[in-house]
Amino acid sequence: MHDLDELAAFCAVMHSGHLTRSARQLGVSKSTLSRRISQLEQQLGQPLLRRQSNRLIPTEAGLLFHDYGRRILALADQGRHALNALREEISGELVLEVHDALARLWIAGVIDAFMRRHPGITVSLETPRRLSVSPGSQAIRIWLGEVPETGLRQQTLALLECGLYAHPDYLARCGTPHHPEELAGHAWIDLLGEATQGLPLRHPRQGTQVVQPPPSRLRVDQPVLQADAIARGHGLGVMPDWFAARREAAHPGQLRRCLPEWAAPPRPVTLLHPHGHQPRKVTALLAFLRDALPASW
Repeated sequence: MHDLDELAAFCAVMHSGHLTRSARQLGVSKSTLSRRISQLEQQLGQPLLRRQSNRLIPTEAGLLFHDYGRRILALADQGRHALNALREEISGELVLEVHDALARLWIAGVIDAFMRRHPGITVSLETPRRLSVSPGSQAIRIWLGEVPETGLRQQTLALLECGLYAHPDYLARCGTPHHPEELAGHAWIDLLGEATQGLPLRHPRQGTQVVQPPPSRLRVDQPVLQADAIARGHGLGVMPDWFAARREAAHPGQLRRCLPEWAAPPRPVTLLHPHGHQPRKVTALLAFLRDALPASW
């Protein structure tokens, strides 16, 4: 097995071409550096460097071995980083900002399991109304819906399929639509005015049709409030199928899918976190979140 100090000495001289300069970079004496290279050459049984004027240049063997030496050093460095990460305790405070539609139905249980696994962790779980990025904030964010450029690292975790939903009593009272063109005659429950510019609906055989629902008498800024309004029979609205299924499981008979062959644009679930090297507690949480995605996503 080659000595890592000898490999580092050889690679340093390959880079600079000078013993003195390389010794200064490595923080050793020139004689120590020269001895390490000589010991490496003795182990390999052939010279790796030769002197030309005032520089050291590689022999054919030196050129060949240099690539292997760099890879051995890189692997050793990766091994040290992995061991350091393993030794670093997963503890401290984490800040997690989550879209309110995901907080109770998904994230709350995930964070509970994460904290049980890591007793030294404390979590601040926040549900802001708007996605915002404060300079210097180290919060991890999970957002439902389109995300603008934020300067953070972004990963799409899932695309939640969406459909039209209404309460069965509303459909019995106002009729069940059988084609997107019939939506103009129904009451509409809008989420942040998302359908004011037209609602594209996609059919597997008929393609995409953009419809214009009627103006909504009730516009809400939270999916939970929209679902409540739909469940009270105030009209139709677009909801993620996963969200509707979870609500229907808890409160059977409140929601019915309308135009089941027509799908609204899916809503992305995005994970956002700062660039650069992250503490062990952050990388542990990121990995835990990715592994805890609902199977139906």
